[in-house]
Amino acid sequence: MAWKTLDDMDFAGKRALVRVDINVPVEDGKVTDTSRIERIAPTVDAIQAKGGKVILMAHFGRPKGQVVPEMSLEHIAPTVADVLGLPVTFVNGDYGDAVAAMEEDEVLLLENLRFNPGEEKNDAGFAKRLASLGDIYVNDAFSAAHRAHASTEAIAHLLPACAGRLMAEELGALEKALGTPERPVVAVVGGAKVSTKLDLLGNLVTKVDALVIGGGMANTFLAAQGIDVGKSLCEHDLADTAREIAQKAADAGCEILLPHDVVVAREFKAGAANEVVKVEDCPADAMILDAGPESVAHIVQVLERSKTLVWNGPLGAFEIEPFDAATNAAARMAAKLSKSGALISVAGGGDTVAALNKAGAADDFSYISTAGGAFLEWMEGKVLPGVAALG
Repeated sequence: MAWKTLDDMDFAGKRALVRVDINVPVEDGKVTDTSRIERIAPTVDAIQAKGGKVILMAHFGRPKGQVVPEMSLEHIAPTVADVLGLPVTFVNGDYGDAVAAMEEDEVLLLENLRFNPGEEKNDAGFAKRLASLGDIYVNDAFSAAHRAHASTEAIAHLLPACAGRLMAEELGALEKALGTPERPVVAVVGGAKVSTKLDLLGNLVTKVDALVIGGGMANTFLAAQGIDVGKSLCEHDLADTAREIAQKAADAGCEILLPHDVVVAREFKAGAANEVVKVEDCPADAMILDAGPESVAHIVQVLERSKTLVWNGPLGAFEIEPFDAATNAAARMAAKLSKSGALISVAGGGDTVAALNKAGAADDFSYISTAGGAFLEWMEGKVLPGVAALG
């Protein structure tokens, strides 16, 4: 779909209401990771460079429509100012007075939107109140785009609207990955349970040329083929579902890659005694904790002949050694191919980012999405209200 960007708007002398995601981790009153704040800087800088004034809107935590003092954005306003290198004024109460008194380079940060019950209800009245503060609406929070909230959906219909730099970057990367990708396209989907990713798998098999299934999910697919997976994590009640997904993939011409060989152990702990066996030889008293070297070699071959990669979830129990080997090897190959320009790689989801960082591969991926739920819903083929409202 088409959406406007900052370059399509005239900000001279205008007030820009910018929805951002600065839901950062805080410990003992200190922000421990400023990366989300850093990523909004290009949007703020661009609007000011075009003569606009910036009013930031954001949520923090899950106060559920109540005022929760420890979730006030007042706590992080000084950090926002430090990271942006600009004067940031926190506003709680009469927004109108603060907006009227704004200085040229001053940035306003409104109180936690979710303190108002109208935010999560996508309330038209709350959206109008917010819209009255600005002339142009900018959504730079892809991570909240799967929510139809007042600050992400309703407000976009009340003002001229566009995507911020981060939102536009994210949408562009996702369009390259699954919208109009260079083929062949391969998806890597891992994680513990098939049940949490049914919609995702069902959509992907119709969009990609090859689908690598790893982690505990792979065990469910193996069991559905009649393979005894011993004491492995496995959703045996989803065997029929796994077979249906496999059939849907076959009908669509999508190759599903499951492990040929696996790393098994009797206990789930770092450095546990382990062995590599063929999948059909998994001991009854053992657990499958990673894909084996033959399986990794096959995945690498598929990556090498692909042009586009979408990655969500690890291939094994990546948190503990040596069961991170398959994830690390595949991730490093994807990173190498991406760095050379041979592969467009897009990855997202909490465990995914952690796994790629642990493998030292994240920096060379084409794009890493920090949006968990929104990234997954986009991969599932769902319409994201915050994106649709910009169209």
